[in-house]
Amino acid sequence: MAAQPSKLDPVKLGLFVSRLESVCEEMGAVLQRAAFSPNIKDRLDFSCAIFDARGDLCAQAAHIPVHLGSMAYAMADIVSACEWHAGDMVVVNDPFLGGTHLPDVTVIAPFFDERGELLAFIVNRAHHADIGASTPGSMPLSQHLDEEGVVIPPTRLVRNGELDRDLLNSWFGEGQHGDFIAQISANRSGLVRLAEVIAALPLPFPNAVSQLQDYAEGIARRRLAELPAGAYHFTDYMDGDGFGHSRLAIAVSIRLGGDDVVVDFSGSAAQVAGNINCPLSVAAAAVYYVFRCLMPNEVPVCMGLFRPIQLSAPVGSLLNAQRPAAVAAGNVETSMRITDAVLGALAQAVPELIPAASQGSMNNVAMGGLRNARGEAATWNYYETIAGGMGAHADGQGLSAVQSHMTNTLNTPVESLEMHYPLRIKRYALRKQSGGSGQFVGGEGVIREFEFLAPAQFTLLTERRSIAPWGLAGGGDAQPGRNMFNGQALPAKVSMHANIGDVLTIETPGGGGWGGL
Repeated sequence: MAAQPSKLDPVKLGLFVSRLESVCEEMGAVLQRAAFSPNIKDRLDFSCAIFDARGDLCAQAAHIPVHLGSMAYAMADIVSACEWHAGDMVVVNDPFLGGTHLPDVTVIAPFFDERGELLAFIVNRAHHADIGASTPGSMPLSQHLDEEGVVIPPTRLVRNGELDRDLLNSWFGEGQHGDFIAQISANRSGLVRLAEVIAALPLPFPNAVSQLQDYAEGIARRRLAELPAGAYHFTDYMDGDGFGHSRLAIAVSIRLGGDDVVVDFSGSAAQVAGNINCPLSVAAAAVYYVFRCLMPNEVPVCMGLFRPIQLSAPVGSLLNAQRPAAVAAGNVETSMRITDAVLGALAQAVPELIPAASQGSMNNVAMGGLRNARGEAATWNYYETIAGGMGAHADGQGLSAVQSHMTNTLNTPVESLEMHYPLRIKRYALRKQSGGSGQFVGGEGVIREFEFLAPAQFTLLTERRSIAPWGLAGGGDAQPGRNMFNGQALPAKVSMHANIGDVLTIETPGGGGWGGL
């Protein structure tokens, strides 16, 4: 019998990378088509990935950066904390045990070969619009983690292939299982496809993965070595936490030189009462995303790509909050500002590669029916992030009406929204002249106007309402966003009741301009 090769040649390595990525893409297709909620099937608020037996990222689909980067950072801790058995799946959403915020629920399936050796993990993470929070849409104006919904530590949800429905019932009540079953189905698809990929390999899977990680690390280190050596600093600010704390600093220092990078967030604000705090895994996701953008297109997105990055943030800070801090908006809003800060620092090193600030907010809108007199939960829950403008750059103007940076979702189509919820979209349009001026103008935000057709409670968790997205190289700042209710201005973060006929208007920020006129 011929000896197995010790390495894949370049062509076979490229095919291996593509096949792993295609497994993740197929998982995403299954999840989208099996899901019940518009949040997953229409907005595509989910992510799929493959990890090796140690919990190191091997491959991912082009889904949600904040999901994938945080999983890459935290998965090893989850792997070491659990016992793994064939046919089982584990569910987790605890932000301080590898999650991001409670609506993002992760389902993990171990992959064992025919000899019973644990080789990999198939993972997906999806946003649930109802996770049992204190207000509809499960994105409350909260001050404590327990207000944000059901906290799930790593828990066995599937045993020997059987879903533990009693467990789900104890968390969410009967009949709320559809999206969980879709996540399980996606993982089962991934297990089948990964087995086919492994069967076609001419060498053991761990050997192929090791080569993949080393290959990505090599590309990353060569690219980092090309960047100008030096220490670069930038400070950006959060509008506020919704509880009286405003202009909260996100300070970053980046040291380049050689083939690695040190990213330090010392000097950032301390964790606050409101829910813009985030676990360190979310800060890592933002940092990973930015440096991925600096890499060649062909580099595999795996843990090897991130090995040269050293990250630190003070314990108890906004970027490394401690339990039981509220974190619902940290994942969606603070992650965007971390991205802005890191890009702002890198603009001093490589100005020709860095765009002006994009809208800097996911413009979170959560709403649903009011609790009845018996205190029973809302009959409908809606959640959406709304697009805005992207920053202009040295090669052209910014894109308009798009999701940017740490989110990669679609909008909820008007037809789907009006079919599922007692809402009417009165206006959906570009927000003209909201982008920053300059040689190249920033992208425009959007205007999305909701009319309530039933009494409801809504919550807004938004940013860049008082501190505008900045321009670069002499370009002008963009217009900050605006929230209005029946024509009256609302704060950036607010929770209110609405009656039939009331109108909520969200005007999202534009992107900064680039270059002086």
